[in-house]
Amino acid sequence: MRPFCDAILSTRTQAASRRNPHNAGVRWAYAVASAALVVAAPVAAWGLLGRLDVQGVAPSGLDYFVKPFDIPPGMELALGLAALGVVLGCGAMLLSAPRGAFNSRWWWVILPLVAAGTVIGFGERVLTAGVIGANIGAGLVILLGGPAVVGLVLGAVVQALMIRRSEAAGAALARRHSPGNQDIIPR
Repeated sequence: MRPFCDAILSTRTQAASRRNPHNAGVRWAYAVASAALVVAAPVAAWGLLGRLDVQGVAPSGLDYFVKPFDIPPGMELALGLAALGVVLGCGAMLLSAPRGAFNSRWWWVILPLVAAGTVIGFGERVLTAGVIGANIGAGLVILLGGPAVVGLVLGAVVQALMIRRSEAAGAALARRHSPGNQDIIPR
């Protein structure tokens, strides 16, 4: 989790935390909130959607593409509501972050990962739905949802690499022009 958390933090915030050790806790709070948002999104989608079994048929008469977890429906809803609370709380925390505490360019990484997680949570419900006969929805989830998730994750990775590259270039420029650096040409 540390590489993910370090990747989210801006260079400016890292420099500020070296000057003031109390800022390091704030940086980690935003990094943990970002990770929690990404992890809680699929659980919220899964738990709030509920089971998609065909109604009016005994469970023994249903066909499953994948057997669902043996979790009581009330517990599934409770997990979904708790995850929704985490998503809303972490999202609000990140949206209200003071300038410089959270680099807003990281939203271009976080939001595609949240969208991919939501597709995964929804897809799990469709794949585990009890149906009579063939589960056509499972095929659609695999054909459409799989490539969508791969595209969203790859897009997030590319964006993260671009942000890290620009932050590294900014840090190198800041070091080169720092007051104690002797490489600066005098005017």
